[in-house]
Amino acid sequence: MSLSADAGPGGHERPKHISQVLKAGALYFTLVFGAGFVLGSIRVLWLVPRTGERTAELMETPIMLVVTILAARWVAARQALPHSPVLRLGVGCVALGLLLLAEFTLVLGLRGLTISEYLASRDPVSGAVYVAMLGVFALMPLLVARR
Repeated sequence: MSLSADAGPGGHERPKHISQVLKAGALYFTLVFGAGFVLGSIRVLWLVPRTGERTAELMETPIMLVVTILAARWVAARQALPHSPVLRLGVGCVALGLLLLAEFTLVLGLRGLTISEYLASRDPVSGAVYVAMLGVFALMPLLVARR
């Protein structure tokens, strides 16, 4: 399957679309990760001691959903993303890849955990919601597409 709905001569994808997907994916990741970093700091410093880990993470989720929707809409408009499902899914997958890379390097490095320790330490309820939100994050550039 071609990354571009309008391939160039010989069926090759246009580099412009690849560059656009990478740029939009990086921007989308940056916006959502930045907001998540700020909210995560608030959660860990103020909410967790008062409500516990699970409740604090579940309280943060709807806010992150709104951030994700707004970021996806803004990036799609700002980058003038075509309505191509493949292109928009590409943006979400690039952003998800960057998010997982950041999660497994920066966050785990700061906490001094291995990936196995991190996964084992996740609360089963809020961890499942987090995994679902990763899927929503990857799909959101497609979901906000308007024809």
